[in-house]
Amino acid sequence: MRRVFALSAVLLLAFALAANAATITIVNVDGAGEGFNDPTAAAPVGGNPGVTIGQQRLNVFQEAANIWGALLPSAVEIRVQAQFNAQTCGPTSGVLGSAGPLQVFRDFAGAELPATWYHVALANKLNGADLSGSNDISATFNSQLDDDPACLGGVGWYYGFDGNEGASIELLPVVLHELGHGLGFSTLVGSSGAESGGFQDIYETFIRDNTLGLTWDNMTQAQRAASAINTDNVVWNGTFATAHAPLQLGNAPTAFVNSGAGLPATIALGSASFGPPLDLTGVTGDVVLVDDGVVPVTDACEPLINGGAIAGNIALIDRGTCTFASKAALAQAAGAIAVIIANNVAGVTPIALGGTDPSIVIPVVSVTLTDGNAIKAALGGGVNLTLALDPDELAGADASNRVKLYAPNPYQGGSSISHWDVSAFPNLLMEPAINSNLSSDVDLTLAHFTDLGWLDTLPTSVDRGGPAMAVLTNYPNPFNPATTIKYVLPSAQTISLAIYDVRGRLVRTLESGARSSGPHTSLWNGRDGAGRAVASGVYYVRLAGASDVLTRKVVMLK
Repeated sequence: MRRVFALSAVLLLAFALAANAATITIVNVDGAGEGFNDPTAAAPVGGNPGVTIGQQRLNVFQEAANIWGALLPSAVEIRVQAQFNAQTCGPTSGVLGSAGPLQVFRDFAGAELPATWYHVALANKLNGADLSGSNDISATFNSQLDDDPACLGGVGWYYGFDGNEGASIELLPVVLHELGHGLGFSTLVGSSGAESGGFQDIYETFIRDNTLGLTWDNMTQAQRAASAINTDNVVWNGTFATAHAPLQLGNAPTAFVNSGAGLPATIALGSASFGPPLDLTGVTGDVVLVDDGVVPVTDACEPLINGGAIAGNIALIDRGTCTFASKAALAQAAGAIAVIIANNVAGVTPIALGGTDPSIVIPVVSVTLTDGNAIKAALGGGVNLTLALDPDELAGADASNRVKLYAPNPYQGGSSISHWDVSAFPNLLMEPAINSNLSSDVDLTLAHFTDLGWLDTLPTSVDRGGPAMAVLTNYPNPFNPATTIKYVLPSAQTISLAIYDVRGRLVRTLESGARSSGPHTSLWNGRDGAGRAVASGVYYVRLAGASDVLTRKVVMLK
């Protein structure tokens, strides 16, 4: 996996440092010779200067603490007791880490709502003094990733800060994620819908069920329990996260139905971590079910025997047996212009398709089992689809831009509700699993924390004495062959949006001129000003406005 480069630089450009920035201290509770105290020699890697595994682990934790500390204001030190221990882990799945508050408080001086639980770190911040007198967050991470070849197939932790983890699992975003839970990104309500001690928590006051039109603090226990598994219909009702969603989330990948008896007008799609992303224009074609001649014939795990029918059309493939990327490769070899992979297990939300294959140059998307079966049933009369981004819908948000929360059925302890939904794109730090295009960026989490009360207003850029531009984002990153760039202006002004190489040379000017206030979107197709495809490598997106300049590092991978 590759992730966004230049973590610290991007964050400092994207957000102003919080006034009275919090001090977050890592309290090492590992025993001698283990975890943070592991003396195994290690070469410095990716900006991490540690020369033992234990020191590198501690450095990563402190880097994550520094990132959150710079963004969140608090006069009270936040103490994280942390350790590395063996955790549940098998060949294909395992627990990477976990964290949560050691205490919760209510009805303290400074509490914004009465009779409401707050995670201790947030309670201390609002109170202005330490309510606990002890450690605030407990964090445990899996040591087996370095020690056990049976854990995730022997994949280890990557301790660098540069996002260059390759096939390893980058520790930094995982620590940022888990600290996020400890700082407030979780509810105390479990699968039964019961509130802790009979009192609501601040997180649940922002959980809204769109079916009922109610937030959890206004529901019965039974209603909360049912809502926790109301997939695709549970959202975060916070003002700041909702306002920030259009800046962070991309448009939803969608199949627009041009013909197909019995099909709805649109079908939700899941994205792949390989192949070019969909754009607003999209790909239009007839849908043809693949046949590889070997039972089950529709899984495209062998070269296709109906290549003549597939050529120039959209290939429909069933999930199972072989990798997503290998299926797409065989369809592409047969001349398909795009690939739809239908799930083989029930689910309300189309899955994200993992894997890598730089040779895939056609869009690859997924549909649910139900939608896949509906498309198959309509094939006899012909099905024609346009696979594109929906300009009127954000990926991972409802029609009002409220960001969806993870509400799978059946309920998943430790994951349900206390994460963003997996339909979000680009993937977000606080989704329930590590994803291939996840970065060490706090993305929508800071807006979420602003809703909870960590900040009075969401900072948007370095203050240079004039009107500020909001977060400059792009997706995907790394990208091939194109990336979508999003920015927002607080007022109408003249801007320049351009691409530069690592030596500071202008590659291409994407936009130049007067722009209205509000969000804007631009597409860079990976070509220079003369229309030539650029080489793989690092480039810089530079947005210059009336009184501010933002820069974001992007990576072209071929």
